[in-house]
Amino acid sequence: MSLTLRITEDMKTAMRAKDTVRLGTIRLLLAAIKQKEIDERIELDDTAVSGIVEKLIKQRKDSISQFQAAGRDDLVAVEQAELVVLHDYLPEQLSAAEVEAAVVAAIAESGAASAKDMGKVMGLVKPKLAGRADMGQVSALIKARLAG
Repeated sequence: MSLTLRITEDMKTAMRAKDTVRLGTIRLLLAAIKQKEIDERIELDDTAVSGIVEKLIKQRKDSISQFQAAGRDDLVAVEQAELVVLHDYLPEQLSAAEVEAAVVAAIAESGAASAKDMGKVMGLVKPKLAGRADMGQVSALIKARLAG
């Protein structure tokens, strides 16, 4: 079953269960998927859908930090609930050791020696880790490896 199909089925289940938070989040996700499909005139595969889920998760995390700074705990709770729902649609996340092993392998494969070579390493790592690891943390790990 494709990821889009699974999301659609989950929406139907949420409707039947009258789970408004889950239903609203899934509708938001499906709207983002549909918008991308219409804009690019293609049907998205699971990898592209995972990319959209990651983007929405990043937006939620940014919103949470801004709402916390503003003291809006009510809105923080809403964003956190949506975050939980969105995490259901990501592939299984890699452990820190697996991410580090992939970074070390990419550095060795690219022959990177300094921070100037970070783009080469990211180019090798991103296709392997996309959707399965936080790319911000991967980037920080690469910087640390290349600096030291």
